[in-house]
Parts: sequence; structure tokens; C-alpha cells
Amino acid sequence: MRQVTPNFEAPPGFHPVKVVGMHGLTGIKAELIEPISMKSSEDWREIVNELQSWGEVPLPESVTRLTSENSERGMVVTIEAEEDWIGEFLPWGSDGLLKVRSKNAPNGSDVPLGGYSWNDRDVIILRRSISEGENSEDALVNALQENDLESCQGILGGMGRCLGTFHSSMRTLRELPPDQRRWNSRNEKIEGLLRAQFIWRAPYTKEQPCTVTLLDVRVSDFSGDTVRIGPPRLSDALIPHDSEKPAMRDLASLVHDLSRIHHKVSTKLHLKELRIALIGGWRETAPEEWASDKAFYSHRGGMAIWEYEQCLMDVLEASSNQSGAPKPAIDTLQYVKMYQKKMFNNRTFAALSFMAFFFGVSTLINQFPPSPTEIIPPLGFFVAGYLCLKTYRGMSPSPEMPFREI
Repeated sequence: MRQVTPNFEAPPGFHPVKVVGMHGLTGIKAELIEPISMKSSEDWREIVNELQSWGEVPLPESVTRLTSENSERGMVVTIEAEEDWIGEFLPWGSDGLLKVRSKNAPNGSDVPLGGYSWNDRDVIILRRSISEGENSEDALVNALQENDLESCQGILGGMGRCLGTFHSSMRTLRELPPDQRRWNSRNEKIEGLLRAQFIWRAPYTKEQPCTVTLLDVRVSDFSGDTVRIGPPRLSDALIPHDSEKPAMRDLASLVHDLSRIHHKVSTKLHLKELRIALIGGWRETAPEEWASDKAFYSHRGGMAIWEYEQCLMDVLEASSNQSGAPKPAIDTLQYVKMYQKKMFNNRTFAALSFMAFFFGVSTLINQFPPSPTEIIPPLGFFVAGYLCLKTYRGMSPSPEMPFREI
């Protein structure tokens, strides 16, 4: 990525930044806004002066001191006022649903209480500063290092149930048909930018409807029974979302982050055992239809294609930052062809099932009305077709199984 002259405006106190892709990433761009200075309470008052506030925010004149630090998702400031606050800057904005998530999240969720926007673009979100305890990532890393499977299963199961509860609350808010065309189109665009050696399109199922999702879910976003709603990741700026996503995508994001942690931490525990606990916890509290076997059916996308998308986004971000090959995303992508080949080979049974049903119907029509002896061949074809179809569906890769173990 290289910086070019911006052709858009920024609010007072901010400067605009525009970056565009080079070489293989030609065609992508990101428009960012960053605070010019954030060192004193005067800087804060100048920045928020012409922004539109929503929810609860500290009175600008009550801010006495602030400290700032940079993160991979934007600047974070600690604000001292009548109460202490944490402000998170959103350099590339959001998908416009932060307020919706915050207002409709289950009780106890760690959500922004307010924030500032400019021309309908989210600029800052604010939450109360609280003493931070051990988050789920710290607890999980410790349990992994100690090879404590029972503790890991408890932590992951709790995270899954917490995420499922969030999705259940979102179902009452929004549930729209799957947006297959746009979901596949976004993957196609990322594959083209990365010059991927393979493609993956899915028909999806009606059990994966569009809803209000978190978009990016990390293990560090959980603490006990609490899930944190925070800023979006960089890939959301590079390849903006043009449609809402299913709850399954959030689960895939969390499962993929589990893979990142498992890759970094030295442990004897198998990833499959950990995935079973996480996915099982989510299925306990998520909407029953969204967590059904049909929703996880890999031959129609299931969770697998969303894991694939997570890997693509890791590679996209690493390419834009020139930070090297992201692990384990690169390793996982190496198994995609084998995964697809297995599913393609499984179609042999689907074809046999179709042929058996076709011959059964043809035989029945040609001999209609059939005699007692003539009914036996079409019945045999129907039974064979049913068994082949059942075998085909049973061969669908399990969502708990990592790609490399398929």
C-alpha cells in the first residue's frame, strides 16, 4: 500500500489519509481519518467540537487529562473526567451498525455506551473505564500451556454460549434470506487480488440468513459471560462489506482465532478437541435453525467457507502491511484444494443417487400401473437412491475437523 493525495474531507482536528494498493493489490483503496494531535484535553475538545454525539459521552469541558496509545485498529485514549472513559478511534469508520449492536446486545455485554460520528461515519466510540481482569484469551493460553483440556473446554464452551446468546438476541432484530451472490462476489474479489490458485463458491442454505453480526470475533473479546463489541478490522476497509452476514461467519471468525492461538502456544492438546468444545457451546444457545446440521452442511458451504474467507482476509491484511505470511492462515489455505477434492469426489454418490431415482421413476412410468412383480425394480432403484443420498450427506466434512485433518 502507498499513500496518495486524499480527495475527501476530514472533520476539524483530523487529517485525511488515502492509501491505494500496489502491484498485486492494485484496485483496492482505503480512506482513513486520523487525529492531528491527541496529547491534551484541549485537543479532545477541539476534535469533538463539530462531531455529532450519540449515547453517553463525557462533557468536553469535564475532561482534565488523557493519554493515548496506538493499536492495530486505531488510536485508543484513556480519558480522565468526572468518570474515567476509554475512547477508541475508528480510522476507517464502521459498517454503520455499531449503534444497533450496542443497543440490542444481551445484558452484561461490553458495548460502547456512546460515541461520535461525522456525516454518518463513526469516528470514535466510548466506553467506561473499568479495572480489567483476566480475559478469556489469557485464561485459555494458560490452560493450553498446562495441557489442561478440561479447563480449555470450559473456557471455550462458555465463549461459544456467550456468542450464541448474542446471536439469539440479534435474531429478534433482523433475519433476512442469505445473500449468496454478494457473499460469493466478495470472495471472488479477494481471490482475484491475491491471485489465488483456487476458487470456492457455495450455494449456502436458508439456515444461514443475514442478521446483525459482530463481523470480527476474537478470543480476547470475551471475559467470563461477557462479549466485547469493538472496532472493525483493517480488511473491512480494504474490501468493504456490501451486505450483512450470517451468524455462522462470527463463529468461523472465533474458531479461526482459536487456530491462531493454538498455533502460537506450545501445547499437546489437539485442535479438534478444542473446536468441539467451542462449536458445541455455540450450538447450545444460538437459534436452533442457525445451529442445525443443515446450517453446518459443508457441501453447501457450512462453516468451512467462512473459515476460508477468514484466511483470505488474514493474507490480504498481511499483504497490505507487508508483514509476512500469516500463520496459520497460509497453512490452512494449502489444504483447501484437498478439501475441495474430497467434496468433489463425494459427488459420485450424489450422481448415483440421482441416477437411481431417475431409473426408478422411468421404470415406474413405463410400467404404470405396475403389477406386484413389476413394482419390485423401481422400489429397488428408490432404495438404492435413498442409500446413496444418505451416504453422500454423511460424507460431508465435520465442522469440528480442521482442514488439515480432512
